[in-house]
Amino acid sequence: MAVILNIDTSTDYCSVALTAEGMVLAHQEEGGSRNHAALLSDYIKYCLDFAREKEIKLDAVAVSMGPGSYTGLRIGLSEAKGLAYALDIPLIGIDTLRILSCNVMFTRELEGDEIFVPMIDARRMEVYTAAFDFALEEVMPQQALILTPDSYSDIIARNRRVLMFGNGSDKAREMLTAPNVEFIPDIHPLAIDMIALAERAFSRREFIDLAYSTPNYIKDFQASKPKKNVLE
Repeated sequence: MAVILNIDTSTDYCSVALTAEGMVLAHQEEGGSRNHAALLSDYIKYCLDFAREKEIKLDAVAVSMGPGSYTGLRIGLSEAKGLAYALDIPLIGIDTLRILSCNVMFTRELEGDEIFVPMIDARRMEVYTAAFDFALEEVMPQQALILTPDSYSDIIARNRRVLMFGNGSDKAREMLTAPNVEFIPDIHPLAIDMIALAERAFSRREFIDLAYSTPNYIKDFQASKPKKNVLE
């Protein structure tokens, strides 16, 4: 039985879950906040205290690697690295777009032929996105995409049920109106949805490097220039 501490800070949701054998043993989460630095340590402590009280040994730490918020991803990975190093256990990196897809996959009535299209807000009309089949294999590669009425045209033309979700999908709702496209609201990447992906990675020993692993930003961070003081 692999006991895994799962961490997701990729969007405005911050969540931590202690899991084993497909079950959530303890978890904490909060949405609508960017205060991950203050929340995350307390959430981790809550789950570790639970494990200690139940005399449960932690086998690995799993962390959402992005794409998503630059700051959130750095905070999550930094905490995960420190914890894995301190406990001398392996670190697992999980793709955020697949975490979103797992949320939909395990909570909806599906036939198995659907195409999953997660979207994470990347500001303005841009989203971080991909498309996956039911095995979570890519049918459209991960990318930063500026939405237009022709976005996903190749995917939609397959005439399969296309499920679109994530905090960037509202931007696409009015421009993508094909009958086989379905928008699913209020889907967020959460640590409790990392279970299947983290356990699969652990069983395959797909661990990431504690020293050199970095988040999947998809595109390079570009800091904005400070606004000039109008009084100068």
